[in-house]
Parts: sequence; structure tokens; C-alpha cells
Amino acid sequence: MAAELWSISALAKFVCEHAKAAGFDRLAKAGKSTVWRILDGNDIKPHKIRYYLEKRDPDFDRKMQEVLMVYRDVSLYTAGAVHDARPNPIYTVSVDEKPGVQAIALTAPDLPPVPGKESTIARDYEYVRHGTVSIMAGIDLHSGHIFANAEDRHRSVEFFGLLKKIDEHYAPDAIIRVVLDNHSAHISRETMVYLASRPDRFEYVHTPQHGSWLNLIECAFAKMARTFLRHIRVKSKDELKTRILKGIAEINESPAVFQWNKFDLGVTLWISFALFTVLPVTHNSPPTAGPENPVTSARHHG
Repeated sequence: MAAELWSISALAKFVCEHAKAAGFDRLAKAGKSTVWRILDGNDIKPHKIRYYLEKRDPDFDRKMQEVLMVYRDVSLYTAGAVHDARPNPIYTVSVDEKPGVQAIALTAPDLPPVPGKESTIARDYEYVRHGTVSIMAGIDLHSGHIFANAEDRHRSVEFFGLLKKIDEHYAPDAIIRVVLDNHSAHISRETMVYLASRPDRFEYVHTPQHGSWLNLIECAFAKMARTFLRHIRVKSKDELKTRILKGIAEINESPAVFQWNKFDLGVTLWISFALFTVLPVTHNSPPTAGPENPVTSARHHG
């Protein structure tokens, strides 16, 4: 059969042809309705597919727990908190790329709404593609501030270009803890050379393989997709880059903190995005954490 999935008709035909050979004589004349009743009675739907993701990282649980420990640390400590056991301020930034943002142009002008005739903006179905760009971004998990570059590609050079922007933002004595996946650009020789030039500056905390949903920067990407990237039309890739950076600057004018809500470090958690909340950012400085709140941190997790 050329089709990937069974239809009821194809399955009924197959049953009729092979029932006797399989020892089910009573099904030799089974019709579509009979086959459907048998399937429905057992809640079997061979005409549908439900996708799942195979667990391929043997260290998935450990890496996930390390990421959640970082999120718990962020929830307990103010940005840059120090004490006797923590002499250097620590800032946590979630980092990732959003590739394939399309630069799509109009072929005819949009038409405005017309009272009594057309309630929405009218847009011609045809469009012109001008290529794609990648958004390289990180979000400060304490303040909600987003760092971003819009690039034609997402190689090592573009990645540590983002790290340099993050590096310039924080005080020289601060430790920047970076939550990120194992993309080749993040662990390439070129990137390691840059990190070696900034000793004790960056700490990597890796998400597990196929665990990028643990990275809170994905929430910021989702916000971009819902806001300024939605229905966007531009005349060139350069205009798209400008619009992206402008949209991120607008978000930074009223930043939101994405905070993980559920912490259970003893068992495997299959956590969805429903488990985080968005908190408004206030400019009142909370009290500095004291020595009664020890921190769990390690170099190059994962």
C-alpha cells in the first residue's frame, strides 16, 4: 500500500483478503462498518498520528535538574546578590537562536478598513521572499532585559558576538551564568577561544538534548512571534533586521520577567510552558540575599 496510514476502506479490504489465512473466517466478509466498530470499541485510530519525542539524552534528568536548580536560585536571590560564600555577583541569562525569520514583501499595497464595507485590513495573497534572518537573543532572568542581534547566519562568530554584548552590559567582576543548549556554535573551538579570553566570566548551564523547552528565552521568542513579528511585511532583509531590533527595544521599555513556577528536583518532570508566569518588572531594589541562603552553582554544567 502506497499510503502511509490506513483508511477504513483500505483496512476493511485488507481484513477480507487475509482473514481466512490468519484464522479469522468470520471476518472474511467484514465491511467498513464492522471494522470501524471494532476499532472504535478499542479506541484505535490507525488513520491518525500523534507525535512524540524519543528521549535520547541519557543524562536528561540530571541536566534538567541542574537547569531547575538555576531557576530556583534566580527566584531566591536578587540580581547581583553577594555574601561571604558568594563574593562575586551572579547574573543569569537564557540564550538561544530563532532562525528562519522570513523577510516577506508585499506585491500590492495593503488596503485599510472601510466603515460599512470591510472591517479588516485587506492584503493581497501574493508575496515576495527576500530570504531569512536569525535572531540571536538572551534574556536576563532577573530583570527581563533582552539582548539581541539580527544576523544573516547563526555561526560561532555571530554567537560570541552576542556574548560580547552581554559581557559589556554587566560589571567586570560579575559572573554571567548562561542557560543554553548544545548547538554547535555554543561549544565550537572559536567560541571556546573567546570564552578562554574571558576567564571566570561565563558559566554554561546546558539544557538536555531535545530539552530546549526548558530554556526561558523561548518564552521571549514566543512573545516576539505574537507581537511585532506577527504578519510582518518588509521590503528587504535589512528592513527586517531594523524592525526586529526596534521591536525588542520596545519590549525592553516595559520588560517582563519569565519565572519558572514548579520545582521538583527529585523526580523526572515533564513540564510544559504552563508552569511559568510572567511578572511585571518593578524598579524597587529588594534586599540583598544573606548568608543564610547558600547558592548551588557549578562551572560548565552538562
